[in-house]
Amino acid sequence: MKSDNSYNKEEENLKQETSPNNSHTTTLDSRFNQTLRNVQGLLKGRSFPGKVLITRSDPADGTILASPGGSSSRSPSEINSPPSKHVYMDDNDDHILRNKPNTSTADNKSNSSLSISNSEDKAKEAPRFVMGARATDTARIMKFTKVLGGTTVILDKLRELAWSGVPSYLRPNVWRLLLGYAPPNSDRREGVLRRKRIEYFDCVAQYYDVSDEERTDEEISMLRQIAVDCPRTMPDVTFFQQAEVQKSLECILYTWAIRHPASGYVQGINDLATPFLVVFLSEHLEGSVESWSIADLDPEKISNVEADCYWCLSKLLDGMQDHYTFAQPGIQRLVFKLKELVRRIDEPVARHIDKQGLEFLQFAFRWFNCLLIREIPFHLVTRLWDTYLAEGDALPDFIVYIFASFLLTWSDKLLKLDFQEMVMFLQHLPTHNWNHQELEMVLSRAFMWHTMFDSCPNHLAT
Repeated sequence: MKSDNSYNKEEENLKQETSPNNSHTTTLDSRFNQTLRNVQGLLKGRSFPGKVLITRSDPADGTILASPGGSSSRSPSEINSPPSKHVYMDDNDDHILRNKPNTSTADNKSNSSLSISNSEDKAKEAPRFVMGARATDTARIMKFTKVLGGTTVILDKLRELAWSGVPSYLRPNVWRLLLGYAPPNSDRREGVLRRKRIEYFDCVAQYYDVSDEERTDEEISMLRQIAVDCPRTMPDVTFFQQAEVQKSLECILYTWAIRHPASGYVQGINDLATPFLVVFLSEHLEGSVESWSIADLDPEKISNVEADCYWCLSKLLDGMQDHYTFAQPGIQRLVFKLKELVRRIDEPVARHIDKQGLEFLQFAFRWFNCLLIREIPFHLVTRLWDTYLAEGDALPDFIVYIFASFLLTWSDKLLKLDFQEMVMFLQHLPTHNWNHQELEMVLSRAFMWHTMFDSCPNHLAT
């Protein structure tokens, strides 16, 4: 016989599922939660990389739900920490999804009567959900603070936390640590950053701040190509159209290209520098990126941001050097792996793409070249890169699974398109209205498939 608490939990679940105001949200949530249940069922007895992040759609007016007529008061700890729209499932909260009761048909019939609730009950549920979200989020921030506050940061623990997203105000320090630019030892950190920044300034003086007479013809041509590409970078984000921003981007890219002659500058690397520029500028500028003006900063801060971008870009590209050498063999190899993976996961889609004569290289090359930056709204890019950087050296392998999950988001749609329609669709994917929930769906599926296939390589054998 079920306890009163069990009935109360089921009643609350049914109320949320039957609420007309939440019909769109629950549809997405049910898909997302099903994915999570699949992942968790698969991983019983294994460790999960990071915490599961569940994101719920914002209310129509963009505000946090609150009880009617009540004030949305916050505790001092909540006021001091940045507001978050995400609900993080902590290790201790996993049982909420894993142990969700399985009811029989008779139970479902009896529970259906409980779904009839008055407006007062519904009003009480909203603040209860939001307060739970805030409490869980505060706990997650405390975990980050604990890991980062030690004399020596344990990078494995930091990666585990960062995989599911990093609070924006912690992101600059976390990214420096994940990429190995800043040392884990806090006593050495300031000195190392100062030395690396000075090294960058010396490189700029030696290679960039010189006249064309001191450059070779090849260097002049490369600088001109960079100067052409910088204004084209992120054309939909007004911040990147500022002349000062483009000048900083040009300086970073040219200095990197001169110091990496094996690849030099390749179109697409300009996109890869943009997340770093935004994240490190966020330490000095407030508000949304669209309202930023780099002219508000003094030259020393701008130089430090450039140096951090340069070194972090270098660290990222060190792990994928053959992606940008002649003929870009690294990208071609990953595109082939993507094709094989899609064939194993969803053979009808793979067969339809092949039947229509569409090569994966025709649409996926840009994905690997720019790491999906051009395919999703820019406000989601830094969240995606939290997972990228948390993967570390395993990133080139894992992005194949992310891109497979990304492509198969539209599996039903793709089956209905011919060659020309597929080309147009894949070049202009309908992601402009995406929020964090859609991105978390992609990452959850990618993790599930990676767990299934990566440990069983024969599944990917031809």
